[in-house]
Amino acid sequence: MNPPADGDTPSFSDPISPETSAGSVRTVHKKLRPRHVTMITLGGIIGASLFVGSGNVIRSVGPAAVISYLIGGLLVFLAMRMLGEMAAARPAIGSFMEYARVGLGNWAAYLVGWLYWYFWVGVLAYEAVLGGETMHAWFSFLPSWAWSLLLLLIFVGANLISVRTFGEVEFWLASVKVLAIVVFLGAGLLYAFGLWPNSTFSIPNLWEHGGFAPNGFGVAFTGVALVIFSYFGTEIAVMASAESEDPAKGIKQATSTVIWRILLFFVGAVLIIATIVPWDELPEPTNVANAPFTYVFTLFGLPGAAVVMQLVIFTAVISVLNSGLYSASRMFSSLAAQGFAPRLFAKKASNGVPVMALIASTSGGVIATIVNFAAPGSGIFDFIMNSAGLVALFVYVFIALTQMRLRQKMTPDEVAGLKLKMWLHPWLNILLIVAIAGILAVMLSSEAGRTQVWTSLIATGALIICWPFVRRSLAKRSAQQLESGAAAEG
Repeated sequence: MNPPADGDTPSFSDPISPETSAGSVRTVHKKLRPRHVTMITLGGIIGASLFVGSGNVIRSVGPAAVISYLIGGLLVFLAMRMLGEMAAARPAIGSFMEYARVGLGNWAAYLVGWLYWYFWVGVLAYEAVLGGETMHAWFSFLPSWAWSLLLLLIFVGANLISVRTFGEVEFWLASVKVLAIVVFLGAGLLYAFGLWPNSTFSIPNLWEHGGFAPNGFGVAFTGVALVIFSYFGTEIAVMASAESEDPAKGIKQATSTVIWRILLFFVGAVLIIATIVPWDELPEPTNVANAPFTYVFTLFGLPGAAVVMQLVIFTAVISVLNSGLYSASRMFSSLAAQGFAPRLFAKKASNGVPVMALIASTSGGVIATIVNFAAPGSGIFDFIMNSAGLVALFVYVFIALTQMRLRQKMTPDEVAGLKLKMWLHPWLNILLIVAIAGILAVMLSSEAGRTQVWTSLIATGALIICWPFVRRSLAKRSAQQLESGAAAEG
């Protein structure tokens, strides 16, 4: 099935196009196993933003940073539940882009798909640069740019072999991250209650040193704008589940367990840090050595804490790099399958990997990486990073709108038969959209936030300008297919 002309919105019960359907996944020789999906679900959202970036949030907000992470996590949980309802009923590798096409029309799928792909290209470049600089610090015989390109090459190779190879690599990388957090939480809990060697009861740190919200509770809500991007990536588990041996089970698991993952890994870790270290004594996390996790591990008296955490954070970096290659290539392939990109990039190898889409996505990351090292003062790399900043918020809004629209198009029997259902429909959808509008307002109140908003709007504007040409191409293709069908019948 090819995409309908602009303005046509297929019924939710219509079949998905072959390139994005769960049925197409069955042709893949090596699918993701349950353990792969489980670990991707557990560790997919744990990145350097938690290990390092959480320190900036705590220093800005105080112990009330826990509230910032809690609110941000709640918004992500709502979005994931909405996505889960759609994905459980209609598994698709293109995920929310495919649902946006069915629910809102081609324009929505085109916009959200390209924005999502653009975001991950930026992430590929960022993680490659960060990983390259880390490798150069360890092994200086190669320059940082060479290490960055080498890392990209290694993980492109892993993704090219098969989807199961991607899953196997991600399984072990995610396992390291999850293990590090579990050890941190266990030792931190003992330390906070004074049960760890050379520790004292430190719970009062949550309200001493100026109070629980030393800068006011309003700042805690401002902090939501800082932490919301830390959670982006949860949807990878849903995309990966569509390529698993049991898509429906994987999707249900990914969307149903996201809340406790957020509470445990993010809210729990930030609570431990704010309890053990007074917020105004936490070092500024300028590098891995004084990142909050490293600093707290040092307080535990564990030998080689700095080296161990540097390895863990590097693992988080390359894990995101691996996941980014997977997400970007699948989304690009889905864009091409729907006619929003050249058809060439929709083709898949015999192992089910969209090779051309993977190469194209990697090329985008390579170009951005080279720009960072070749023209560090040009501002081009900064523009790419900033302009992708709002993609998470855009995607969540599209998910909320799409789920509302698809639910409206369903019959009562179809609603009753949903395997996973969104609660309080459509009020929680409206709540999510209003909350995101509030985050945008908060971002506009700061210089850094305004930069992200305006650069993101410029990138979105460029896509909107290109839409009439894409729409014309879709209409032309549809007309050609009608002519071919008429000729065949004649």
